[in-house]
Amino acid sequence: MQHQFFHVVDVATFRSLLGTFPALTRTEHLAPGQACGRVLARDIPAEESIPPFTRSCMDGYALAAADTFGASEAVPAYLDVVGQVEIQNMPDFNLDRGQCAAVVTGSCLPEGADSVVMQEHCHPLGASALQVARPLAPGENVLYRGEDCAPGDTAVAAHSVLDSGRVGLLAALGVPSVPVYQRPRVGLIATGDELVPADQAVRRAQIRDVNTHAISCLAGQSGAEPVPYGIVPDQESMLASVLQTAAAECDLLLISGGSSVGARDITLDAMSRMPGFRLLAHGVSISPGKPTILARSGELPIIGLPGQITSAQVVTKVLVCPFLEYLQGGAGTVSAPEGGVWGKRATLLRNVASKQGREDYVRARLSHRGGELVADPVLGPSGLLRTLLQADALLRIPENAEGLLKGQSAEVLPL
Repeated sequence: MQHQFFHVVDVATFRSLLGTFPALTRTEHLAPGQACGRVLARDIPAEESIPPFTRSCMDGYALAAADTFGASEAVPAYLDVVGQVEIQNMPDFNLDRGQCAAVVTGSCLPEGADSVVMQEHCHPLGASALQVARPLAPGENVLYRGEDCAPGDTAVAAHSVLDSGRVGLLAALGVPSVPVYQRPRVGLIATGDELVPADQAVRRAQIRDVNTHAISCLAGQSGAEPVPYGIVPDQESMLASVLQTAAAECDLLLISGGSSVGARDITLDAMSRMPGFRLLAHGVSISPGKPTILARSGELPIIGLPGQITSAQVVTKVLVCPFLEYLQGGAGTVSAPEGGVWGKRATLLRNVASKQGREDYVRARLSHRGGELVADPVLGPSGLLRTLLQADALLRIPENAEGLLKGQSAEVLPL
């Protein structure tokens, strides 16, 4: 059955439609070291101070900053060295004015000290005296008790993506496990009589399945769990059967190929057999990637991706990956924030043509010239892998533009 595109929407509308699906609420508990990259399900309060005591962040001497006011190379300050603080011990002495103590990075400051002079800025005069050749400010080279967090503070907020810094803070607080949203399961289905598995020899007009592997990589990078369902021939009943199986096991279905309007493009017909089916968009004003389908089966989102390799990856990167981040407890946003989609811009090194009425996403190489981020477009058809291999960014041309000129600033998404 041959279709014409209908329900064609612009990119902003497509994102808004994605936002109508509910974020996932399933959670699990993981140790902080196992939760990197996951989305936190609730606030984690601090139950103790980090750092637990005021400590030095340099090797040098702990002292009262007021004792160095006015110090210089010509007129240094002189202090008495009255002790040394071992990193594993709390100091058992206090400092009076005019006194200092040797410390290493991480040492607890003795009472009476409010700053640390680096070794490079002072000169020991024997074992019991120190010459300081520059003034210090209170708090210089010091981490105060509770400066990272104090009891009652929110140490890590809900919906945060747990990166190395947040995981480190949780470990510092002694948090044994944290609730995180479960990874969305993404069913990957490739369609086409011409496709064979990537590990199989090709004959005549066959090609290996690239999209399952490339899209699986992108989904994994966005925190999802890819679930491949293999290659389905261009037979509507077979695809409908696989969709039914995947729908019972996954949170999102991605079908590559068969989403266009040719006689062999059967994705939409197979989708329409699913319970509670509703077509939201058949075509999006994006290039490459116009033949993209968005539908729902009840609360299950289903996206039909183009079969062309580059088109499928561009649509996944621009539209699907932000949606996957959103699904994980609403941590991301699927709508474009004010000021652009990505907030990163580069200056074009040459003219790029486009057609009004669609958003173009041109592959580009980024580099720095004279301290400025510049973009050099990499042109080629949507079935060519080379354009993605040579590029490290997507360059966005708005739908109301007929292209961009050399020297103009353009929005870019680093790949």
